[in-house]
Parts: sequence; structure tokens; C-alpha cells
Amino acid sequence: MNANQASAANMNGQSGEGTAASAPSPTFSPLYQQIKGLITQSLESGEWKPGEIIPSEVELAGRYKVSQGTVRKAIDELAAENLLVRRQGKGTFVATHNEDRAQFRFLRLLADDGAEHPHISKLLECRRLRAPAEIARQLDLKPADPVVQIKRLLQFDSVTTVLDEIWLPGAMFRGLTLERLNEYKGPLYALFEAEFGTRMIRASEKIRAVAAEPAVAELLGVAAGFPLLSVERVSYTYGDRPVEVRRGWYVTTGYYYQNDLS
Repeated sequence: MNANQASAANMNGQSGEGTAASAPSPTFSPLYQQIKGLITQSLESGEWKPGEIIPSEVELAGRYKVSQGTVRKAIDELAAENLLVRRQGKGTFVATHNEDRAQFRFLRLLADDGAEHPHISKLLECRRLRAPAEIARQLDLKPADPVVQIKRLLQFDSVTTVLDEIWLPGAMFRGLTLERLNEYKGPLYALFEAEFGTRMIRASEKIRAVAAEPAVAELLGVAAGFPLLSVERVSYTYGDRPVEVRRGWYVTTGYYYQNDLS
């Protein structure tokens, strides 16, 4: 329906002709939201790569034929959603998981003393298998579609603190092996972004207290039944597509899980 048709439909509805009055009215998003959508499409298509500068507000205003203020409002929202990063005096850049601040968006375990404690990742396995039913459902896959399963431990100050079980769509992560993971020295999400073109932009988590099952307890070096924090996460990329299921077990002795609400 074009703008004239929409206008005519509205007029018919007001005059009571036909059934137009009972039909839902069309909804229109504000102009800055439309521009936000266009910029997001360019990010998703890879027109501007992670870490790259995007065109200036003036250039984007000319490109989309809108005011600079409209572009600024769209960019403000994308920056608040951590898709873009403003740098004073330098411009606006596509956010990347290689930045230190990005790592702590998804790793929320902090030490009680308030200091930053570096951690190391110890990979246990990476294998391809058919998706279990629950994982297929969470990743919006067909039952028995291929998935990649990764298991790893995180150690803080040489103490094993986190066990992660990570599930990824197999078709999206072809070529991901334990050898490749061991070769890469940066964060996992930075690897997914750089080599598989998959950027995690938001996540939904479920958190509960659990007692350590024997297999989990052994890997974490605690007694069976030890109290742990269980974190189940589904991460999404552009278009709200689920691309990761992560199940983590956390030893919170000396640590706490921080979640900032806004």
C-alpha cells in the first residue's frame, strides 16, 4: 500500500464505508527509527566492518536525505545498544568484541575486592554433533541439525572458577576446530566476529543457584553438591537471530555476578 492508498483507506474508515473502520490502523515508526534501521542493515551486510569508522553525521544525513539531528538520534540509540562507539574528536566506529570493554558486557563475574583479575581460558573440547532437541529449539534449528559444542574452563588467579558449555549452529561455524580455538589468543566472541562474520549484539540469561553435579564438580575442583551459580544464556546477532547457547557454572567464592539494569 502506498501513501495515497493509505490515505484513502483512512478516509474510508472515517466515513464508515465498508469494513475499513474495524481494520487495524497502519503504524509508522519515527523517522530516526527508520534511519536507525537503515544503518543497522549496513552493519549487518558488512558495509562497515567491526572497528571501522562509519561516515560522519553530515555524510549520512546527505545519504538518507534527512536532517543531521535525525541521524544523531539514530546513532545515539545504536551507541546505547553497543553497536556503535563514539570517540571524542575521532568519529563514530563500529563496535568490536576486540575492545576490552566489550568483553565485560558478557563476562559478569567480578572479584569481591573490586580489582580486575585477569583470566585464562583452558579449552577442553570442540566437536561437531547433531543438535539435541532443546539446543535445536533455542537456536531455531531443525532437530538433529549440525551444531558445534565447545567446553572450556576459565581460571582466575590460577583458580578454576567457571565451566562453560557452548553450542553454536554448525552451518554458521564451519571450520571451527579445537586447534583453531587454541591458536586464537583473543576473546571467543572476537574470533566469531573476525573469522565467521557473527557478532553477538545482545543476550538473554537465566540465573539460578544449583548444587554441583559430580561431573561438573570434578572439572571445577569442588566437592559434589558444592553451591554454584548456573547461568544459561542465549546470544543473538542482527535480526534477533539466536546464534549461541551457553551454559555456565560459576564458583562464586570471592566473586559475584554483576548485572546492570537500565
